[in-house]
Amino acid sequence: MAETLYLNPTTWDLDVDANGNIAVATGPYALAQDAASAVRTFAGECYYDTTLGVDHLGEILGHAPPLSLLKSRLEAAALTVDGVEKAQLFVTAVAARAVQGQVQISDASGATAAVSF
Repeated sequence: MAETLYLNPTTWDLDVDANGNIAVATGPYALAQDAASAVRTFAGECYYDTTLGVDHLGEILGHAPPLSLLKSRLEAAALTVDGVEKAQLFVTAVAARAVQGQVQISDASGATAAVSF
């Protein structure tokens, strides 16, 4: 079963559970959250594996790429998460130089989950 630290959807920061412990996300939601994190990761940002991430600086920021390119790059990043079999990205807003949307994933068992980014 997938497990990751739970990130508050509003702040994208750690949160606590009902007992005051650091909250943990499990199952398909954990995979979806990790996929959303992969979408937000800049190429070279991960210290221990600089091959991870999206080339936000080289291809996206300041370049106004077609929406199809943006979606394909972000979906590819979501698919790098172990356990994610399918990923689909939906852009819900592009305003004030910010992109908002949702990544929906499916795992090998067919379970699905979605997280906004």
